[in-house]
Amino acid sequence: MKKYIVIFALIAAIFASPTALFGNEAAGEKILRWGGDSEGGFPYMFPDPQDPKKLIGFEVDIVDALAKEMGRRPIYVNNAWDNLIPGLDRNLYDIAINGLEVTPEHEEQINFSIPYYKTYLQLAVRRRDNSVKKLDDLKGKTVGTLKESYAQQVLEEVGDIKIRTYIVEANTYEDLANGRLDAAFFDQPIALYSAGFNPEIKFVGPPVGELKYAIALRKKDKELLAEVNRAIVALRDSGKLREIYDRWNLWTPVMAAEFNDFDPPKVEPERYNEWAESHRPALTFHKRMNRYMEVMPLFAKGALVTMEVSVVAMIIAISLGLVLAVTRVFAPAWIAFAATLYVEIVRGTPVLIQLFFIFYGLPSVGIKFSPFWAGAIGLGLNYAAYEAEIYRAGLFAIPRTQWESALALGMTRWQAMREVILPQAVRVVIPPITNDFISLLKDSSLVSIITMVDLTKVYGQVSATYYDYFGPGIIVAVIYLLLGLPFVRFAHHTEKRLAEVEKEGRHGRRENIYRSSTRYVR
Repeated sequence: MKKYIVIFALIAAIFASPTALFGNEAAGEKILRWGGDSEGGFPYMFPDPQDPKKLIGFEVDIVDALAKEMGRRPIYVNNAWDNLIPGLDRNLYDIAINGLEVTPEHEEQINFSIPYYKTYLQLAVRRRDNSVKKLDDLKGKTVGTLKESYAQQVLEEVGDIKIRTYIVEANTYEDLANGRLDAAFFDQPIALYSAGFNPEIKFVGPPVGELKYAIALRKKDKELLAEVNRAIVALRDSGKLREIYDRWNLWTPVMAAEFNDFDPPKVEPERYNEWAESHRPALTFHKRMNRYMEVMPLFAKGALVTMEVSVVAMIIAISLGLVLAVTRVFAPAWIAFAATLYVEIVRGTPVLIQLFFIFYGLPSVGIKFSPFWAGAIGLGLNYAAYEAEIYRAGLFAIPRTQWESALALGMTRWQAMREVILPQAVRVVIPPITNDFISLLKDSSLVSIITMVDLTKVYGQVSATYYDYFGPGIIVAVIYLLLGLPFVRFAHHTEKRLAEVEKEGRHGRRENIYRSSTRYVR
């Protein structure tokens, strides 16, 4: 058993990246760490269609200008949109910006800067649908919107609407075009970039409501709030903010009234034009293949993160699972009960809830882990419960006569277990343990909820950027298959060796017991 743990540890050492364990900030450098969600976050923040390794968006431009004005270096931290505020409380970043709406509910938890953008909600339907002209026409229909957003609140107030919430905005408009929804209801910037050039969708009705975007900060960061506000005012007065909005085609009559600036645009909406052109034409097969080749480095980086987390988590699971199994079988009743309780609780609760609890819950009692270790520990503790049951089944699979023979030869119970029972049990359970590792490899996709950009997260980012879930989906499936294939081969090899061992017969096993016991008799 030690041999396999050492092998896993060596693999983990090879795969583990230094940035997963240590920071990369220069000593004394002023940093502005900011959080956002790049998956489907256009036009706020998203991978550049021309260069997927680069993050772009009008809020990326705002943060860059803000950091320059404040004399800081910006560092981006990816997090799911609905986890941005919990991540702020978790001290993952200093500020959060991603179309965060100023609402009374949000203001109870965090501080907001002065607004940097003002907009409204826009209703969209299919091009040939003339049954919807305003919000009241949505009654009895199915409408998609962003999860936990102001748009969702408005739809709930209208009533008698079947609301479907989404995390990735592009998916909503895809469902609308495919007939799965009757309408989509989003912030105007999202609607403009998601459907403004889509021939299958049209905008209907007047602007709805009023939205103000602001930068979120922790309640205690009063000095940083004042510094951010001063920088926003300076960017507004210098015309830098207006320039950014013009470039992204986001200067509207609402913004003109808010800034009291009714001058015509001074720069072309080049960013919006680039976005529209990259999505309008039907790609040829050759261009599509070139696009997939461009994003392969992103998939490779995500696959490395997936393997790192999976290997470390499996080491934890194997080690702890063995301790739990031995405890349940051989320890005193009260200790065995504690091990049993752990196994039942962990197996009876979703791993997603466990990851949330470890990453966002434990800091409230002073226990903090980095995203990498939170993911590895969470998956490891979860799978340890299953490994314990596999080990326990392996221990019970060894005939009782093995115990009796070992004890009759003068071994203690610990010696018998270590030298006779456990080696045989390990040989029995290696194939199912290998299968569990493959399952853990796939379940590692859940770590994307705690700010880690793994293979599945990259798939979401790339697919949302290009409106293409087919090709990238095949690529990701193949990568997962290749990652797990060596362990599948290892399982087959182990099963073959196990069959050969069984052919040795009972006589060979008794001989091994005798040879092991003579060392202790002497």
